[in-house]
Amino acid sequence: MGAVTFAILSLLLQDNTLSDEEKKDGWKLLFDGKTTEGWRGYKKDKCPDGWQAVDGALTRVKGGGDILTVEQFADFELTIDWRVAAGGNSGVIYRATELKGAPYETGMECQVLDNDKHGDGKNPLTSSASVYAVYPPSKNVCKAAGEWNRMKIVAKGKHLEHWLNGEKVVACEIGSDDWNARVAKSKWAKVTTYGKEPKGHIDLQDHGDKVEYKNIKVKILG
Repeated sequence: MGAVTFAILSLLLQDNTLSDEEKKDGWKLLFDGKTTEGWRGYKKDKCPDGWQAVDGALTRVKGGGDILTVEQFADFELTIDWRVAAGGNSGVIYRATELKGAPYETGMECQVLDNDKHGDGKNPLTSSASVYAVYPPSKNVCKAAGEWNRMKIVAKGKHLEHWLNGEKVVACEIGSDDWNARVAKSKWAKVTTYGKEPKGHIDLQDHGDKVEYKNIKVKILG
């Protein structure tokens, strides 16, 4: 399915559903819009009360820590809609494992942020859609707080892509000379487990702010 066709179909669909075309193409829903089934807390057996299904969105309503998919993924394409409160901060961390104290010590984060009102928005390396602290987005296409953004993450082998609102803003290769140089200059320089796992959970970050996620869909890449 072409990117334009996918975007048009997604706009026509009800939230948190799959079209017949998406089903044939191998897409899977990770959130049903009504429950937290398929999600649990980081290093926990159940989903904490701080995350609830509210009006069709998986919402951080109070403190509860990060949540992650029960299932793990290696090579995949993920699409997810997000909306953050004014000044808010969150993130989608992928290929995260529970080997360390926090998911960002293993997985890469696609930043979710109110670029206009959060301090991290002043630095492209920590702005919305960045590979947090490693690769900045090529441009700022983030919508204002309170508006829905559509994120896409592609992870295939060592190749990563971050898309936001229909535009590819990051493309990089784990382990390349450029990757290694950037990591060495980042806050992950001494985190030897960062970006090393070929497979892991998809994690939604609790950074203390209200954030909402919906239309969470994944396609396994062969």
